[in-house]
Amino acid sequence: MKKISSNIILLGVVSFLNDLSSEMIMPILPMFITSLGGSGAVVGLIGGLRDSLTSILKVLCGYWSDKTGKRKVFVFAGYLVSALFKFFMAVSTTWPHILASASLERTGKGLRSAPRDAIIADSMPKEKGKGFGIHRAMDTAGAVLGSLIVFFLFWNLDMGFKPIILISAFISFPALIPLIFVKEEKKGRRDISLAISLKGLPGELKLFTLISGIFTMANFSYMFFVLKAQDFFSGRLSVAAPILLYILFNIFHSLFAIPSGILADRIGRKRVLSSGYLLFALTSLGFAFCSSLWLFIVLFAAYGIVLSIIEVNQRAFASDLSTEEMRGTALGTFHTVTGLVSLPASLIAGLLWQHVSPASAFVYGSAVSLVSVVLLIALKTGKLGTVD
Repeated sequence: MKKISSNIILLGVVSFLNDLSSEMIMPILPMFITSLGGSGAVVGLIGGLRDSLTSILKVLCGYWSDKTGKRKVFVFAGYLVSALFKFFMAVSTTWPHILASASLERTGKGLRSAPRDAIIADSMPKEKGKGFGIHRAMDTAGAVLGSLIVFFLFWNLDMGFKPIILISAFISFPALIPLIFVKEEKKGRRDISLAISLKGLPGELKLFTLISGIFTMANFSYMFFVLKAQDFFSGRLSVAAPILLYILFNIFHSLFAIPSGILADRIGRKRVLSSGYLLFALTSLGFAFCSSLWLFIVLFAAYGIVLSIIEVNQRAFASDLSTEEMRGTALGTFHTVTGLVSLPASLIAGLLWQHVSPASAFVYGSAVSLVSVVLLIALKTGKLGTVD
């Protein structure tokens, strides 16, 4: 623990509290949408917009944080915006209301992601994988607790979707307090332009961002995985069981965050990430033909492991391939490309779900993921020994 930057711990606590709040909403959001009349295509639209609508903010805020030399102000604003729009979600009465409030709630993520990741990378420059892994583990630990709370409120107190979302909104504000103590390096304003910054990104990073974008076409919204489980159960279990499986997903997501980051620091980011893409392809294919409780349990656990490997190491790999001076812009660009692709990815999955079959959406995800595996293995990198 002595080797871990205090910034990593503080930002981890912020993410723990914020995700505790957010994950009270996440497992019930797809079911809330369908209860208000939303179809598979609507779920895909909302799931995609939650990521892609905010994506342009990620590159802009990454660039602005590089230009101004400030990171923390963007991180604080991002968490505050998310907290405020959760209240609007709680009073939604139709799926278009959810479309607006749930999407705008994620603009907070657009404000904070690139500057926050830049702080993490700057705080542990020699062990970025470990730093991102610790942050992801604390983030996901909050997600596990939030999911447990929502299950208790639904199963034991028979609470509906709207009251649960309202409670989560109140919980999100204490997440702002630890940010006060985060220390950022003092950096002066720099005379850079967005066009020059984007043009000046390393070629290896551009290629990796393209490959990550292709993988994102396979990695459609988690909401379809929840709905797949909901279709298998009936009665109160049609809500309770997906929540429990989502909790299982988050437990494995949390447990494998730090080990996957440390492993990548030691044997190479690309090797671990390629394995993650391949495991995603197999997991998605499993969901396509899943028809038993035990297989759902195995697949949700695998889904948690896979996303942990990918989320931790994609960010760390992008950091490896960027320069320190342009890290905020580089990470913002990476987040923006993958965020923009999230919309067509989830829309395609939603249309396949609604007009072909739920299984076809997962087969599509598996096939596209295999393409990204081949491309990532073929990518030549040589900037750092740990990235090959």
